[in-house]
Amino acid sequence: MSSQENHRRATTIPVDRNSAADMGSLAGEEDTAGLPSPGGAAVDQPRIARAVREILAAVGEDPDREGLRDTPDRVARMYAELFGGLHEDPRTHLQKFFVEQYDEIVLVRDISFNSMCEHHMLPFMGRAHIGYVPDGRVIGLSKLARVVEVVARRPQVQERMTETIANLLLEELEAKGVAVVIEATHTCMTIRGIRKPGSLCVTSAMKGIFRSNLSSRSEMMNLIYGPRQ
Repeated sequence: MSSQENHRRATTIPVDRNSAADMGSLAGEEDTAGLPSPGGAAVDQPRIARAVREILAAVGEDPDREGLRDTPDRVARMYAELFGGLHEDPRTHLQKFFVEQYDEIVLVRDISFNSMCEHHMLPFMGRAHIGYVPDGRVIGLSKLARVVEVVARRPQVQERMTETIANLLLEELEAKGVAVVIEATHTCMTIRGIRKPGSLCVTSAMKGIFRSNLSSRSEMMNLIYGPRQ
């Protein structure tokens, strides 16, 4: 058996789906807010509010009735929150490294997220599993969850979200390999159209050793989906 086929030891860290931010305590790091990307424009909330008012009128509602009077402003604030990732650079969370002579798999699984499908502007939500094999330097575990959080808060399709996270980590970590697997439920498929609740979309992006070496790829998938104690 070649050295590439030898079984690799792994560090696997499950994440509480209800509190990805708690990863900071696991990594022994202080939580810091993300920085806006250079030149990022602010969300135009008054313009959103005007558009929402028009939508309410277009569907036959009275935007001036008591229950809807403040709805346009509420929706505007909601969109500013949901799409905040458009004006934040996820790379800001990947700038601090730790030099460690460790070249086995590091996996953070079950990172909860919520995003927005760009086709129908309806949410999709689920879990992201991120693994990598470092090449002499490692990143704080909470930073992986923060990257998912920033990238998720954008209008997009799940396939692009998966590739975006994988390529970003490969470039910034200079790792030997990066694997990203995302599982999500899409409300554009569960509450409208075909209406199939319970359906799940799974996407993956394998880079470096996880793409070129079947043994490493199989170990990663086993760590994600294998028996958990």
